[in-house]
Amino acid sequence: MLGSGRYPTTFTTKSISPTLCSVALGGRDGAPSTRVASLMSVHSGSRQILIHGMVLVLVGLVWGLVIPVTPHARLALGAHIQFVTNGMLFIVLATALLSLPHSVGLKSIWVMVVAAWLTWAMAISEAANSWWGTTQMLPIAASQAGAAGGEPWQELVVKLTHIGAGLGLIIAWFLLVVGFWKHGASKGTADG
Repeated sequence: MLGSGRYPTTFTTKSISPTLCSVALGGRDGAPSTRVASLMSVHSGSRQILIHGMVLVLVGLVWGLVIPVTPHARLALGAHIQFVTNGMLFIVLATALLSLPHSVGLKSIWVMVVAAWLTWAMAISEAANSWWGTTQMLPIAASQAGAAGGEPWQELVVKLTHIGAGLGLIIAWFLLVVGFWKHGASKGTADG
């Protein structure tokens, strides 16, 4: 157990092999350092976001095969669109982070990874809503699907996951824009 005295709760790079340190810290030469090994770097977090995006697209494509067998096909189509569109959104976000110069920090990357997980919750709730038929959060799609409304807890799940993912995406993209803006502004003052 961590913290029981039997296992250390923190690791310095001197207590881990240089190869592992190179992987954990994103080091180039694997040279030992006294920094505490981080769970995520900007690069590894960006790769996580990229993988989230690719898997969201894959799940969305597979989900498209399920649409005809759901009771509320119009809501199932909405879930399909959410999976694929948000997957592409995260692929674009991660590609920008991995290939363009920026000043996006590690805390911002954490927020972006959390936004990806919140998006999963929202898209899965939409897939479940293909059977539930809730009406409060997506009234237009629900009326087109002929949905009569779900149980109160189902309505709450759909509502909370949409609000969380929506706020997460707004904050993540705001941080992305600020990170690129700061880099451009700092580069502009350094050049001028």
